[in-house]
Amino acid sequence: MSSVSEKLYTPEEYLALERQAEFKSEYINGRIYAMAGTSRAHNLIVFNLVRELGNQLKGRPCEAYVADMRVKVTPTGLYTYPDVAVACGDIRFDDQHNDTLLNPGVIVEVLSESTEAYDRGEKFAHYRRLASLREYVLVSQDRMRVEHYLRDGEQWILTELNQPETVLELSSIQCGVLLKDIYDKVTLS
Repeated sequence: MSSVSEKLYTPEEYLALERQAEFKSEYINGRIYAMAGTSRAHNLIVFNLVRELGNQLKGRPCEAYVADMRVKVTPTGLYTYPDVAVACGDIRFDDQHNDTLLNPGVIVEVLSESTEAYDRGEKFAHYRRLASLREYVLVSQDRMRVEHYLRDGEQWILTELNQPETVLELSSIQCGVLLKDIYDKVTLS
């Protein structure tokens, strides 16, 4: 991630700019960072996950969002765009625009070379500060590997999945997705 400018912005200035921008940017500590584009594999994985989750959440008080739904990590001030976010029950937004989610229960990030270290490290450190977050999922786009973090009190329990018939169990939203369905039409190395 590279900073667009050295000028420091308030959250309000960032949101005003972001709502008019052609491209998405993240915000932290007064700085705005342009987000990189995504690959075909990345897009297919996100689509496959949202399709499977959306079908399972139909008729339930949960909503699945794709990368255009901004999430605010209120305790740290990060504004970011997870690849997939799911919120249930009393879904809360930052303001009347309803474009900045405050309480995701599940967040999924599809890893790429340019973002993998950030998604695993600093970004996850921010996400862990969300009291609402119960599950964090990292999905590789070049090989069949899904890392599922489940909150258990103050600890995060990691389960790694890598077989086509294995089910990614998202217990907090009572959904399960086969890995072969996550990777449908994706060419793996």
